[in-house]
Amino acid sequence: MSNIDYIFEEKAADIGNFLVGRLLPFRQKRNIGPFVFIDHMGPKKLQAGENLDVAPHPHIGLSTLTFLFEGAIQHKDSLGNDLMIEPGAVNWMTAGNGVVHSERTPNHLREVEKSVHGLQIWIALPKHLENIDPSFVHVEANDLPTWTENAVDFKLIAGEFDGKKSGVPVYSKLYMIELKANADQTINLHDRLYGESGLYILEGEVSSNGNAFGPKQILITKDAYLCTFDIKAGSTIYLFGGEPFEEEHFIFWNFVSSSRETIEEAKERWQKQEFPKVPGETEFVPLPNNPFKKD
Repeated sequence: MSNIDYIFEEKAADIGNFLVGRLLPFRQKRNIGPFVFIDHMGPKKLQAGENLDVAPHPHIGLSTLTFLFEGAIQHKDSLGNDLMIEPGAVNWMTAGNGVVHSERTPNHLREVEKSVHGLQIWIALPKHLENIDPSFVHVEANDLPTWTENAVDFKLIAGEFDGKKSGVPVYSKLYMIELKANADQTINLHDRLYGESGLYILEGEVSSNGNAFGPKQILITKDAYLCTFDIKAGSTIYLFGGEPFEEEHFIFWNFVSSSRETIEEAKERWQKQEFPKVPGETEFVPLPNNPFKKD
């Protein structure tokens, strides 16, 4: 989100089977499987009259996944979708050759106190699908696969895991899984994950090889097949990853592509306002000179 910045300074350390870092991307690791960007937004308390207002902005070459813990966001896009996402549901927008959307506080919450807290994630499209037509899917919270193993509650947000499949229509082999621990224990996923894997700690504590890690940190396993860790009761974590692409993907602002030329074309299209419009919206976010510079 353009007006909420919770991307922490990049840090990485080698601790046995893990690289540890904060969010994504950072210098030592630009992607985890097809996942190329993770933004932890909030928790942010907003007063009455103080609202989230991200004006229309474009995307190409990726799918965005929005998953809220608190609050609500009104999503509007150039495909004509206009709906509210609430905690536990998934908004899955595939940009392909170009889509524009806005994200705002819903009208009924604009004059009351509220909170916004969630994850926004970018997942690159495979090269042969980068130019597909854009699409949007909303999946309600109670439509996501859930189950319990020992004292851990699992939710499959996107992709495939252990024969289970989320209704989110992904375009490559990947997974995003929520784990909530109700007791201290060891989680052994030694032969259940695939590709590359990251572990994001929302709350609580995870430890590996004698090292403890807390909220807002990501552990990136060198080999997903070997993923085993200890977790404290009350912790909530997110496992995400999948099969990496052979080709490199480049990022400029909201544009992701295996082709630098395609990104340059998208920049020119946005500057000329040649992307499709969001119905009812007249504002737009200008193309930045340095999209990743922090104020």
